[in-house]
Amino acid sequence: QVQFVESGGGLVQPGGSLRLSCAASGFTFSNYDISWWRQAPGRDRELVAIIGKSGVGTDYADSVKGRFTISRDNAKNTVFLQMNILNPEDTAVYFCSVIYNRRRAWGQGTQVTVSS
Repeated sequence: QVQFVESGGGLVQPGGSLRLSCAASGFTFSNYDISWWRQAPGRDRELVAIIGKSGVGTDYADSVKGRFTISRDNAKNTVFLQMNILNPEDTAVYFCSVIYNRRRAWGQGTQVTVSS
């Protein structure tokens, strides 16, 4: 079955950077768009970024444009999220996701906390 393992989260000071990784298995990774989402306490899960199958097409939430970069390595079945100029509003659990067999599959998430 589809599985994702996210990593790279942690505690960072405002203005800092983190790079999240998401290793995928259980499906033909290079055939699917992959997305990063996040969920802060008490808030709905929101789409952060999405990347096309080949890695050429990307799109971002307005709140992260210019600060976050999504990328992928199809040879390693891995998608990345480079996060720069982090602020406390970026604090959330970050998940990667794919729509597979008409259902959205999720990883377990990785916690990102931005605090001084």
